[in-house]
Amino acid sequence: MPFSDGDEARVIDALREVGALSISLVAIAADGELVGHVAFSPVRIDGQPGDWYGLGPVSVATRMQRRGVGSALISEGLDRLRELMAAGCVLLGNPDYYRRFGFLSDPKLTYRGQPNPYFQRLVLVGPSAKGDVSFHPAFDAP
Repeated sequence: MPFSDGDEARVIDALREVGALSISLVAIAADGELVGHVAFSPVRIDGQPGDWYGLGPVSVATRMQRRGVGSALISEGLDRLRELMAAGCVLLGNPDYYRRFGFLSDPKLTYRGQPNPYFQRLVLVGPSAKGDVSFHPAFDAP
């Protein structure tokens, strides 16, 4: 996709290597081919660990896009976060796409010190978090 930097596999491997891949789900086609993956990992808010998670990366094979694979993976992952009693989930992504899951931009929850319309949150339990969110360092590693 034009917005992908092609780094998703490296991020997943790095998260897995340090035990920070909290939820990892795959979609397998009828022919046995792996056609999708979604990951969730812990985030920090104002530098503090807690019970909020980041969604991403999400990957779907080109031939399977626009068939509900990504939506199914995200929905299942969010259900599993609810089972873990997670307080919420954040992501960087297209608001038009993620709105269907209940994500929205919240100026009280920032990314890299700035409000960003592509940075969104979904409250799962309790009040919304406030502060600056940081994803696991695996997202920034070379």
